[in-house]
Amino acid sequence: MTIAIQTQNIRKDFKGKTAVKGISLTVNEGEIFAILGPNGAGKSTLLRMLSTLTSISSGSASIFGHNVATNGASVRQIIGLTGQDATVDENLTALENLTIFGRLNGLNKKAAKARGIELLEQFSLSSAAHKQLKTFSGGMKRRLDLAVSLIARPKLVFLDEPTTGLDPRTRGEMWTTIRELVANGSTLLLTTQYLEEADQLADKIAIIDRGKLIAEGTPNELKETLAPTLFELSLEDSKDIPDAQSLITSKFGLEANMLPEQNTLSLPMKNTSAMTDLLTTFEEAHIRLASFSVRKPTLDEVFLEVTGN
Repeated sequence: MTIAIQTQNIRKDFKGKTAVKGISLTVNEGEIFAILGPNGAGKSTLLRMLSTLTSISSGSASIFGHNVATNGASVRQIIGLTGQDATVDENLTALENLTIFGRLNGLNKKAAKARGIELLEQFSLSSAAHKQLKTFSGGMKRRLDLAVSLIARPKLVFLDEPTTGLDPRTRGEMWTTIRELVANGSTLLLTTQYLEEADQLADKIAIIDRGKLIAEGTPNELKETLAPTLFELSLEDSKDIPDAQSLITSKFGLEANMLPEQNTLSLPMKNTSAMTDLLTTFEEAHIRLASFSVRKPTLDEVFLEVTGN
């Protein structure tokens, strides 16, 4: 399998602050790899180093075998970047923007226009080709910004928080576009602070907090680190909650957490056969249940567990 991105103890120091603290990652060709973390975690700084926009303080990074620090020109030829801020000109039309960027990427006028028309069709913007961007919605501008980064047909695309500020419907449209890019052969590295976005899109996720890599794996692997299974119990009477928690601790050595839902307890159960024993114990103690269910942890719960935030 071809490695698209390889970092070894990559670090970024600013005056009086270290934004990225020795992160090592491997991203394989054809993956959607998500960098997940809260604001200020170091996500954008990491992406800026990999895309040659800022220097690497120490450690090393390569893009498809090209050293980022010593061979930046080769790296820039095979990557596309969509940053948090739009790079397009709102006083120009969509097609004019794409044509200009095509020319900047070395295409002649005819080829640049043809590529622009092709991308407008790909991103469902053909009907707005000759409209100024100032008339576009936020989602349309974001799609056009992504189209700009694809003019040179890059092997690797960096997306820095691609759906920030978009409404849920437009965010869903962007997710569809991102999946289509990978289906057509692209490799994507995206940063996001939306847990659902990482869960929905990513083949692999790296969770970063305060500049450090604190967890990495597929969405399912990360959920398994918290607990293979969560057993949720809804009690009929809230007065039974203290007794129920005490029984769970004394009989099974587990800690049951209160959920926002009324009278509901949640506890990790690695041994699912113990669930039957727990129900029997409750019945013997005359603790009545309204309902019970089994589910996998959410990525939100993993995030809260590993970051402590």
